[in-house]
Amino acid sequence: MIISPAQLQVTWEKLPDDYVLPSEPVDNINQPSLAAALSEILEMNGKLPANALTPTNYGICVKVNGKYVIKAPDWTYIPNIIVPRSEVERSYTPTLQGDMPVIVVEFVSDTEGNEYSVKPTYPPGKWYFYETILKVSNYVIFQPDTGDIEFYVLNTSGKYTIQDADQNNRYWVSQMNLFLGVWQGTKENRTGYWLRWWDEEGNLLLWGTELVEQESQRAEQESQRAEQESQRAERLANQLRAMGIEPEI
Repeated sequence: MIISPAQLQVTWEKLPDDYVLPSEPVDNINQPSLAAALSEILEMNGKLPANALTPTNYGICVKVNGKYVIKAPDWTYIPNIIVPRSEVERSYTPTLQGDMPVIVVEFVSDTEGNEYSVKPTYPPGKWYFYETILKVSNYVIFQPDTGDIEFYVLNTSGKYTIQDADQNNRYWVSQMNLFLGVWQGTKENRTGYWLRWWDEEGNLLLWGTELVEQESQRAEQESQRAEQESQRAERLANQLRAMGIEPEI
């Protein structure tokens, strides 16, 4: 049966505890690292509120025309939950348990086109689910192998419109006050393309290892400056002694 927008009856019901969730593996070895890296940046830079959720391959569920529909984005950002975290261990129901996700990210599957599926029959495709049923504001499809990114924003007509990157090849996520863009480099023994965050002033938000390295470099620079100052003071003291003046210590 086709689920047309006019016939949609969406109810925000918690998934029953005995509901058997699908246990499909992620598409490839890189996806968990790519998803975790997005969350890590937010946490390390104080951009992850205590009640926010950034789940990976985790079920977002609603009831549509009397049937449960569950989709598991590769990564999503939910600004605030209003129930204890123990209640959302298995799945999450927007509106009932907290905010609607403001962004979902899918890493393009090697074998399927689910990320683009507008299938309106039950169970609906991912695109249809995010756009028509949940009405998620931002939908990102990222190809890690090539670094290609498609950034869609829900327009006033309730349809996704692809966005052009700004002059820095980044995309503004207004609900998070952050830019999302593609960065190329190495993390966790993987060299390639990554999704990363920039703040509203265009500063790259750093991962934990980068913050440690930055602090180490800052400490080293301070040490070098202190050593240079000590050497300068010693030279000055020697000059005073050569003039017969004993410097005060």
